[in-house]
Amino acid sequence: MANKIEELKNEIENWVCENQNDLEEYRLKFIGRKNVLVDLFSEIKNVPNEEKKAFGQSVNELKQLAQNKFQELIDSQNTQGQGIDAPVDLTLPALETEFGTIHPLTATRQRFIEIFERIGFNVSEGPEIEDDWHNFTALNFPENHPAREMQDTFFIEKNPDIALRTHTSSVQIRVMENEKPPIRTLSPGRVFRNEAISARAHCVFHQMEGLYVDENVSFADLKQTLYHFVQEMFAPNTEIRFRPSYFPFTEPSAEIDISCQICHGDGCNVCKNTGWVEIGGAGMVDPNVLENCGIDSQKYTGFAFGMGIERITMLKYGIKDLRFFTENDIRFLKQFKMI
Repeated sequence: MANKIEELKNEIENWVCENQNDLEEYRLKFIGRKNVLVDLFSEIKNVPNEEKKAFGQSVNELKQLAQNKFQELIDSQNTQGQGIDAPVDLTLPALETEFGTIHPLTATRQRFIEIFERIGFNVSEGPEIEDDWHNFTALNFPENHPAREMQDTFFIEKNPDIALRTHTSSVQIRVMENEKPPIRTLSPGRVFRNEAISARAHCVFHQMEGLYVDENVSFADLKQTLYHFVQEMFAPNTEIRFRPSYFPFTEPSAEIDISCQICHGDGCNVCKNTGWVEIGGAGMVDPNVLENCGIDSQKYTGFAFGMGIERITMLKYGIKDLRFFTENDIRFLKQFKMI
């Protein structure tokens, strides 16, 4: 058997390919599914136990030699007559290159950050798995608030409560606990809520929340900041309005609407014929929230806002189904190559 291995080794090492037929003959004999090495592997069972290890090692080395030699023969065939002095046909068409693009949600996130960085905001991020304090209690959520229930929140543990964060406001709490005013920060990231998946809702989505805390911050500062954002993100003639609302962590609070980017205020099915579309919520930071984070609410005030990145992207690019963002349909993604 050792003589057989040595014979095959010599044959592999001395094989010469003069044409494609020689290469194919080599492939069939040493590489193909029914190559001669298969017979050697089948002989292992007939080898004495004390010799099996050495025999198997020799056959494996022979197999590796055959594969390396095959690659050398292929390289030799490919480079034959194609040296550096070979003529190049300059009339041949250029090879087409398929350029990729960033995801539309990523593009919107980057545009968000770009707009707010110009007016002094930085970016802060935090964990997606949060404790009750950062996700609820520090944000002034009462113990009986519906958001704490299982039907709205994905809990990982109970007593103490550990959950997938329902908003990126938890990042703002962490920033206020560890930094002193003035604070101007954006908190982008994924959030999780127990929602039925539809064209307008998903159990996993992305938020962009903003926070500004300093002395003498007023609701007028909040309004002007969001006016600036809307005109930069959308068209300069985009209108914005604020409707009174309620959030546990802000007082006063407001819903933010902009003129519909699909019908431009004339009325359509997207804006339910009102001419307005809600893009998020905002308000002045509740004094209790500031105190929970160790910030003197008698000296400092602040505003906060939150928006869904999916909602902004849908309005910006006229997308009517939120599920497109996660279906990975190449026909949909190719539309954003120029973003």
